[in-house]
Amino acid sequence: MPRKRKLLAQLSALQSNTSFPQIDALEKQNTTPGADTSPKSSKYFVTEKKNSPQLQADFFNQPCVSLAKSFLGQILVRKLPDGRELWGRIVETEAYLGGEDEASHSKGGKQTQRNAAMFMKPGTLYVYQIYGIYFCMNVSSQGEGAAVLLRSLEPLQGLDAMRELRRASRKAPTKLLKDWQLCNGPSKLCQAFGIDKAFDQRDLTQDTAIWMVPGQDPPGEQDVVATTRIGIGNRGEWAQKPLRFYLRGNKFVSVVDKKMEREMAARGQSPCS
Repeated sequence: MPRKRKLLAQLSALQSNTSFPQIDALEKQNTTPGADTSPKSSKYFVTEKKNSPQLQADFFNQPCVSLAKSFLGQILVRKLPDGRELWGRIVETEAYLGGEDEASHSKGGKQTQRNAAMFMKPGTLYVYQIYGIYFCMNVSSQGEGAAVLLRSLEPLQGLDAMRELRRASRKAPTKLLKDWQLCNGPSKLCQAFGIDKAFDQRDLTQDTAIWMVPGQDPPGEQDVVATTRIGIGNRGEWAQKPLRFYLRGNKFVSVVDKKMEREMAARGQSPCS
């Protein structure tokens, strides 16, 4: 089964886990005046609540690098005000380690009104603006001021809505975006999912408009490329540290490190099919 079709099948299974049978009409059919109105022993009246697949606090409560890797393959869900849901598989992340990290907004342990979310409990969203126009979304981890940047998603559901949102955020008329262009970058991701500063400091384990669910096919170590972060400028040794992680061979990644992939191949690290 092609990987895209497999992912969509997994998505359908995940969604079905959170749905419940509609029993009102059946209850009415099986009751009479003055009779016991309790549900009969029928499979149609089984309303046992199923466990939600939503990722909980213990998942986010990991060291920054570990969380950045663990995010790969997980699914970000965004519920729009009109009820539509957008689903995307996380395929690229960057770790920002807090005080010692010269490329982090919290370097030196400095806490400001802007970066306050980086010091909040793991699973808190840190959304900031760049160039006064675009937004980027991070998730806090263990460690003072540590957070993971979500760089790229593989769109799974709601692609038409994503295109609408991307189009609305761009001033000039443009060609119809291809699937791989929708979320292949941190600002594109935020545009496609309708993420802005209003999402800053929200809790992924509690929010009703954005959350994560587990992916059904977690990648192995041989599937993950660890390389340098992008766009952090002259940060000395921190510019060279392998703190960006992405799924090898995935076309939805923003920037591929071909040299690192060749080195992995030379070491015999073949990606899983």
